[in-house]
Amino acid sequence: MSHDYEEVKSSDEKTKKDLHDLRVLARNLLLFFGAIVAGLLVYAIPTPDGLSETGHMFLALLVTLLIMFLTEPIPLPLVMVFSGTALILLEIGDRALVWSGYAHPVVFFILGCLMIAVVAESVGLTDRLGKFFLKIAGTNVIRFSFIMCMGLGIASSVMHDIAATAIGIMLMLPLMKAAKIELGSRMGAFLTLSLPFACSAGGMGTLIGGGRNMVAAAFLDDITGGQYTISFIEWTIYCLPIAVVMVPVVWFSVYLVFRPDKDIHFKALTEEQQKPTPFNLKEIKALVLIGITFAFLLTGKLHGINSSVIVMLGSIACVLFRLIDWKTLNHKTEWAVCFLVFGGGIALGTAMGYSGAAAFLADVFFPFFEGRGWLVLFIAVGVFAGLITNMMANVAAAALILPIAIPLAILEGVDPTLIALGLGMFTSFAFLLVIGCPPNIVAYSFGYFKASQLTKTGLVVVPIAMSVLIVAAYIWWSIIGLI
Repeated sequence: MSHDYEEVKSSDEKTKKDLHDLRVLARNLLLFFGAIVAGLLVYAIPTPDGLSETGHMFLALLVTLLIMFLTEPIPLPLVMVFSGTALILLEIGDRALVWSGYAHPVVFFILGCLMIAVVAESVGLTDRLGKFFLKIAGTNVIRFSFIMCMGLGIASSVMHDIAATAIGIMLMLPLMKAAKIELGSRMGAFLTLSLPFACSAGGMGTLIGGGRNMVAAAFLDDITGGQYTISFIEWTIYCLPIAVVMVPVVWFSVYLVFRPDKDIHFKALTEEQQKPTPFNLKEIKALVLIGITFAFLLTGKLHGINSSVIVMLGSIACVLFRLIDWKTLNHKTEWAVCFLVFGGGIALGTAMGYSGAAAFLADVFFPFFEGRGWLVLFIAVGVFAGLITNMMANVAAAALILPIAIPLAILEGVDPTLIALGLGMFTSFAFLLVIGCPPNIVAYSFGYFKASQLTKTGLVVVPIAMSVLIVAAYIWWSIIGLI
């Protein structure tokens, strides 16, 4: 009798699971084909003047992909595989050009940074760093997050925001697991989203804080024939104080979205853990190799070695010197997210450029702001750049916008330096899509939040951050006499 009951119960549970799986399948199919239908409806609209047929097709595909980003009828890595496949099948780009985005140097740079962060965690460096932050911030998770985001966010002005995000999350992971902060929880999402956002915001602080800054300065010098230039010191004076303001603003904006429990604490350090311990041989070797890697990254202009090559050589050196075995490194590195999600984002952003869609949007957008003074033009360039950089690399966004915006500024008697600075700062807020910037990808790879959660958070954070940035820039630049 008991045996029969167990069989019936097992059969009912299997039926419930099958029905649940069927409902999930139906939902995912509906969302997938619904997104495609939405794209077809956009393509059915007559092609606007000034937009090529290829550009029109790209915008239709973009609508489809945006819906998939938010609803995830299939996992995000596969959405980005679908993206590249669609670009080829629709003949928006040829296959060599499209697939090359998935092997872009930035993809390998992210991969290398993740590998080095895994090594730092494996030898105990992130554990040591976590204890250091615990001693400063205490065990309260909210306070800990704020202090860490401030430290690593401002550090991102002089180190790459990808590395800062990877190191920060790796040092938090053991603390989060010990505190039983689970995947998908509000606290987990808050901790792993506030850090990449803070690091991205901090990157505006100096000329080397991000490629977007250096490209903006280079384009300003090139387009104006050397009449207007921005040195490292000048960019630091103009932007670092604003970055110091923006990091806590961004952190607090993320806090407003999730409202995490203030009473959650990390486990306190025992007396034994609080005792200073000497660095072991593995830690010393790791510090030396990581230090050499970062030294080469910071001196890239002197030796000309690409940053992706530097971090990959650093990863190889870590295995060579037996800091980690290949099996562990392979298991802990999120290959699919690096190559498929961010690589697909690069392919999509590149297609936005060569299809003519981005230039069309710029041509439609900027005429509305002609003849309205520096502040309106500064805001217009910033908002457009901040939005478009979520769908294409910020370097590509700079290459698209500055040749339009700088001559427009000069024509209207506006100092083009303000426009270049604005582009570098506003493109620090790529918070609407996971593919918006590398720190988002790094944080997403650990699985504590969904792509839709990042977008919902960005919809709150971006307008707050942009508004505060405009006010902060106006006040600070007025004080130092830039405007």
